[in-house]
Parts: sequence; C-alpha cells; structure tokens
Amino acid sequence: ARRLSQIGVVVDKDGPRLQGQLAQGQRLVSRQGALWRWDGLTAAPDATTRTATRLRQRNRLKALHGELKASEKRRAEAITEIDAARTAVADATSHESAARGGLRHGEDALAVARDSRAEAATAAAAAASRLASLSETAGRLASDLDDVKQQLQFAEEARAALPADTDGRGQLDSLRGRLTEGRGELAERINAYERLRREAAARGDRLAKIAADLESWQARAGGATTRLAQLADRRVAANAELQSLSGRPAEIAGLRDDLLGRLDAAQASRAKAADAVAGAEATLAALDQRLRQVEAALAEARESRVRCESALEQANQHRDDTARAITERLDCAPTALAEIAGLKEGDDWPAEDDIEIRVGRLIRERDNMGPVNLRAEDETREIDEHLSALVDERTDLEAAIARLRQGIGRLNREGRERLDKAFEKIDNHFGTLFTRLFGGGKAHLAMVGSDDPLEAGLEVMASPPGKRLQVLSLLSGGEQALTALALLFAVFLTNPAPICVLDEVDAPLDDANVGRFCDLLEDLTRGSTTRFLIITHHRLTMARMDRLFGVTMGERGVSQLVSVDMHTAEGLKAAE
Repeated sequence: ARRLSQIGVVVDKDGPRLQGQLAQGQRLVSRQGALWRWDGLTAAPDATTRTATRLRQRNRLKALHGELKASEKRRAEAITEIDAARTAVADATSHESAARGGLRHGEDALAVARDSRAEAATAAAAAASRLASLSETAGRLASDLDDVKQQLQFAEEARAALPADTDGRGQLDSLRGRLTEGRGELAERINAYERLRREAAARGDRLAKIAADLESWQARAGGATTRLAQLADRRVAANAELQSLSGRPAEIAGLRDDLLGRLDAAQASRAKAADAVAGAEATLAALDQRLRQVEAALAEARESRVRCESALEQANQHRDDTARAITERLDCAPTALAEIAGLKEGDDWPAEDDIEIRVGRLIRERDNMGPVNLRAEDETREIDEHLSALVDERTDLEAAIARLRQGIGRLNREGRERLDKAFEKIDNHFGTLFTRLFGGGKAHLAMVGSDDPLEAGLEVMASPPGKRLQVLSLLSGGEQALTALALLFAVFLTNPAPICVLDEVDAPLDDANVGRFCDLLEDLTRGSTTRFLIITHHRLTMARMDRLFGVTMGERGVSQLVSVDMHTAEGLKAAE
C-alpha cells in the first residue's frame, strides 16, 4: 500500500511535464504502459523489456562463437602448411651452406699451414744468427778475463819484490818516497783490478744470460721443427680432404635444383594458404567488429542495470535512514506515526508547511530550556580532586623554591669566601712577579663595577719603573706581554698544573726582557712540579731550554723530527 501510494496515473501528454515535480521515490504511469520516474528514467509504452533484449544478445553471441571457432580451425590449418613449406626451404638452404663451409674450411687450413711453415723457417734462421753472435761475444769476454788475471799477478809480484828497510836515515827517506810512489801505483793498480774484476763479473753474468738465451733459442728451434712436421701432416690431410670434396659441388648443384623445384611448389602452396588466411582474417575481423558491437550493447545494458540497482539501493538507504531517525527522535516505529500525530485511518495528512512550523516551534522551546547535564556531580568531584592536587603541587614547589634559595645563598657565600682567598693569593704573587720581571715598579689587581665579588669585573693596575700607575690597556705591547706573563704565572703559583704550554709568548719581548722571562721560568721550574712546554723561534729562549724538539729538512721535500738534550750537548762540547 505504501509503494502504491507513491505512484500516480496520468495521461501520456502530462507525464513529461510533471516528471520534474516528483519527490524521491515517486513515479508516474499511464494506462498505455508509459513510465516517468523521479530520477529521470523514462520508458515508452512499446519499449522492449530487458529480458527479451538480453536473450536475443545471448543467442547472437553463441552463433558468433561458433563461427569464430570454425575460422580459427581454418586459420590453424593454413599456418601448418606454411610452416611445413618454410621448414623444407630452411633444410635445403642449410645443406647448401654446410657444403660451402666445408670447402672454405679446407682452403683456410691450407693457407694457415703455408704461413706457419714460412714463419718457422724465418725463426730458425734468426736463432742461428743470434747463436753465432753470442758465441763470438763469449770468446772475447774470456780473452779479457785472462788479461786481467795476468795484470793482477804482475802487481802481486811487484809488491813482493819491494826492498827491505835499512837503518840509514837517507835510505829511509828514499824508501819512504819510493813507498809513497809504490802506494800510489798500488792504489791505481788496485782500482784497475777492481774495475777489471767488476767487468769480469758483469761479463760472466752476460755469458750466463747468453747461455740461457742459447738454450731458449735451441728449444724454440726444436719446437719449430716439430711444428713444421705437424703442418706437413696437416697439409697432406688437407689435400686428401680437398680431393674427396672435389665431386661434392656437382652433387650440391643437383640437390639445389631439386630443392629449388620443391621451393617453387611450396611457394605456390604458400600463396594459396596466404589467400585462405587473408579471407579467414577478413571474416574474423568482421566477426570481431560484430562481437565488439554486441559487447558494447551488453556493457550499456549492464551500466543501466547498475544505475537502477544504485537508485534502488539509495531509496532503501533513504527509507532506512528515515525509519532510524523516527526511532531515535520519537522512540517508535514508522507505522506508529499516525497514532502519535492523532490521525485516524482514512484521515488526510496535514500540510507539510504546518508540520515544519510546528516542529520548528517545538525545537526552539526545547533549546530555550537548555540541555540537562547528567554528569554534573562527577565533573564536580573530578574538579575538586584536580584542584587539591594542584594545591599540593604548589606547596611542594614553594618548599623547593625555598630550599633552592637557601642553597644558592650558601653557594654564593662559599664562592665569595673562596674568591676572596684566591684573589688575595694571586694579587700577592702577581705583585711579586711583576716587580721581578720589570726589575722594579709595582702592580696589583682590582675589582671594579660592583661590591659583590661574584658580579664585579677585574682590572689590572700596573706601574713599570719610571711610570705612573695605570690600567693594562695603556701600557706598550712588550709591557702588556710581561704583565700578562706575571699574571699567568701568579695563577700557576696559586693553583699549580702539571703542564703549561706557552705559544710564542716571547715574540713581543726584546732580548733583555727575554732573559728576565727565562730566569723567572727557571726559578718556577725548580720551585714547582710544573713542566713548561714552550713554542718559540727566539734563539735566546731556545738556548736556555733543557731539551729542544724541532723539524728539519735534510733533503728537499723530506722532513725529519729532531730532539736535542742541551745538557748532554754541553757535556760533549766540554769533553772536546
């Protein structure tokens, strides 16, 4: 009954005009069978049904499948005949290529054998020439070696024939002169002997190398002879094979003529099969085109069906949403709406505008009443618990802040005490070291900017001999360097460290101040456990150190580390 209540009966001419006014789910029909639906779907009275259309399409598709199978069978037979003809042609071509390849192989083998024989003959001639040259060189080296041995024996006999010493002074002087001349001559002969011995050793090595080369060439000559014998055997075999293949070209020519005849027949069969394949392909193309048309119509029908199913699903969803909204808002089934509205069966439904006005008024009255908070007690209890936790945290924070302030005050007091003590010690050492370095004058440290030592700045006040007391920035470069060294050493005396590295601190100082600096450094070294490592280029500073470390370049591009113990060097110099 609810479905029929959404369908109206009209005449054919009023259907298109009233279709745009339809609500969701409503439709119009005529007595002749026409249909106008709310979503725009229109059906004519004489329109065919989807079932009949689908049946016709299915029958046509079966017929097309049968024709397609027959065409594919004819196409497969034609392809088989073409493949057989191609196989026959390929076999004939391969036989002809094999025969020609065998002939070329024999000719190539014969040419290779001839080339190898010529190369072997050339190599044997070169080896014989090299062997003769090496033999001549060996004889010459042996003759040179005999000459060297004779000269060495003569020198030894001359040395043995030298006269003995006498007691006479004149004879002694004469012998000394002859001894000097003999020594010079002996040195020359020794040099000549050494040179000849080196030449003999070199010639001996050369002879050994020549002997090795001779053995190598002899081995290569034997290999060449063996290779020549092998090539001769291969030449005989190649000639025999050439004679056996001399009648093969005639056989190949006959076979080629036979194959050409068979090839012509195969090509004719191939032309017929190609015509048949072309006809089958044309038929197949027509069938494919018809099949695509049928598939397009089928796809369109499927899309229409999908749209209809989507519209139906949307209508069902709308109905379910409406029923769910009625259940949520009125807590009743949709069939009970008439009873709630006070309508009896058969009464007319009130106007939609009146219903909307009444619903709006009821909603405004409900909104004016305001929402009811059912969790007010729970929220109040949670807020109280959170507030008590915050109060406890604030109390803990205030106590922690008080403890921190007490600790900061205690640290500040201890820091001021330690700073005052360290400042006093450093100031005393600084004044003493300044006077020592400058040979007079005075200097001290002063805190400026604040009465609190932790917040005050540090100023160095210095008065070199003959100058008034002034700040460090007004002194000259050398005076500033000495003052800074005095302050640095004052800190080391207050809090010594095991190692102190000074990099080019004596650069701005003159020779006199460098001497004072080195004197002070020696006193600090003897009076403390601190070891000073000084990087410097000043010769006076290097002369006063215990040990020197440096880099020297003995050769161009080659650096070498050098260390010198000055005390050891002084002891060696004194010993000389």
